[in-house]
Amino acid sequence: MSYTMPPRGDHPSADAVAMMQYDTAKKSALIGYLLWFFLGFAGVHRFYLGATGSGVVMLLIFLVSLPLSLVAVGFLGFAVLGIWWCVDAFLIPGLAQRYNARLIGTLRG
Repeated sequence: MSYTMPPRGDHPSADAVAMMQYDTAKKSALIGYLLWFFLGFAGVHRFYLGATGSGVVMLLIFLVSLPLSLVAVGFLGFAVLGIWWCVDAFLIPGLAQRYNARLIGTLRG
């Protein structure tokens, strides 16, 4: 793909504008993994990658399990989150690709 600069005084083409918008809005699997590693128990990586619904579910399980862990029942929620956290290690690249593909679709109009 070759890029040419528009002549002076002209505005960038619609394709150039769309590429700039894509570059600023695309999601990185690396950032997703960093969020997963440090804040994955609360579903922050899923919010970042556009999977808001499952991110809310992870956050709610975490917030409910936290006080319930004082009476040992909450550890069941933490076990579910731990399994989900491990599975997400394999899902992050696909989540990032899906988000970026949807982004391309919206930018194409």
